[in-house]
Amino acid sequence: MKQLKSRSQDLRSLFENSITIEYVAEPLKAVQADADITEVLHWMQLEDFDVVGVETEGSITGYVEHTTLIDSKSGKCSDYQRIFHPPELIAISTPLMKLLPILQHSSRLFVLDCNQVSGIITCGDLQKAPVRMLLFGLVTLLEMNLLRLVRLYYPQDSWQKVLKPDRLEAANKLWRESQQRNEATDLLDYLQFCDKRELVLHQPELFQQLGLKSKRFGEQFLKSAEHLRNRLAHAQNLVTGSSWQELISLAEGLERLLIHCEDIE
Repeated sequence: MKQLKSRSQDLRSLFENSITIEYVAEPLKAVQADADITEVLHWMQLEDFDVVGVETEGSITGYVEHTTLIDSKSGKCSDYQRIFHPPELIAISTPLMKLLPILQHSSRLFVLDCNQVSGIITCGDLQKAPVRMLLFGLVTLLEMNLLRLVRLYYPQDSWQKVLKPDRLEAANKLWRESQQRNEATDLLDYLQFCDKRELVLHQPELFQQLGLKSKRFGEQFLKSAEHLRNRLAHAQNLVTGSSWQELISLAEGLERLLIHCEDIE
């Protein structure tokens, strides 16, 4: 059990700290400060850019927005340039988990690399593979920990008396199929996410230790986690029927719940 807990902590640290925004940010396209806004606006419309950098003497010193240029009739980009403010900037080495809560309150961030603005990141970039890997890793670690807690709180197969008969039969069916292939392990290993959820929430002491406000809240949260896992497994849009704010809140909740799981021995 302790070995599994330690492995979970190590993997969570790997997912949360090693996957940085470098792997999802897009290069920030830039135009010269003296470029004519009519030409720049036409180019932005063709490329479907909402914002582009403004370059002065080889460095991106600010940016212009498509909506600003639409209302302008003439001039150079430097006339409409907006400077970068600290809340708009984020280091390229920032872990994705640190990025998520920031994107809850900002539609885009400009990426700093060696004190130079070089990229841009938006919520749309969260659909990319590295973010999906991070989220899938968190959900997988959560499921591993739920199983660990079931083993801890239900000694000598006492969980079988709690699980509904049809769910117990579903696990037995998978176990028998693996047995025929000479691959069978413990019957507990064939429980589905929903089974582990029910068993954990059946223990009032346990879901309180996990920081879940109530059994109903825990059920809703863990169902959301399961739905996210299914969307990830089937390469579906991450915010179908949801929003980026809800997804980011779910990811933060998963991280907190994992920490609570790892604290239980």
